[in-house]
Amino acid sequence: MNIIALIAAAADNNALGKDNDLLWHLPDDFKRFKSLTSGHTIVMGRKTYESFPKPLPNRKHVIITRDKNYTVDYDVCVVVHSLEEALELVKDEDLSFIIGGGEIYKLAMEHANKIELTRVHGIFEDADTFFPEIPESQWELASEQYHPADEKHKYAFTYRTYLKI
Repeated sequence: MNIIALIAAAADNNALGKDNDLLWHLPDDFKRFKSLTSGHTIVMGRKTYESFPKPLPNRKHVIITRDKNYTVDYDVCVVVHSLEEALELVKDEDLSFIIGGGEIYKLAMEHANKIELTRVHGIFEDADTFFPEIPESQWELASEQYHPADEKHKYAFTYRTYLKI
């Protein structure tokens, strides 16, 4: 089975980021992201890709951009010009991840069959990018695990896994 999973960290008001950066620093969430996505293809928009200093190790990167002249000088990166093109590239993979940003999540929601969401407990009014609402009629919460705030994590958060009904 081909699993297309959205993976994101979003605040209680669905805020994802501002100025192409995250609004929080959650080391345990980074570790979970790395553990879940390593060895798989990650699909993202150009701005999300450009927020990384370099490609993430042990992952194939599919970058979606409208810019027909956009190129990337890394073997692990493929540039495509639509979500449909990206989905065609991963159709034979057991598991691939959509990692953002906001517009890509919105477009991919109907194609995904799993969501790995880290719900960051806070409201971030100044965000400029948001995760789409998860329609409860189409998704069921399969598991959740709470992580309290601590010395390394300014905000409490909950890992939530949703499966398409």
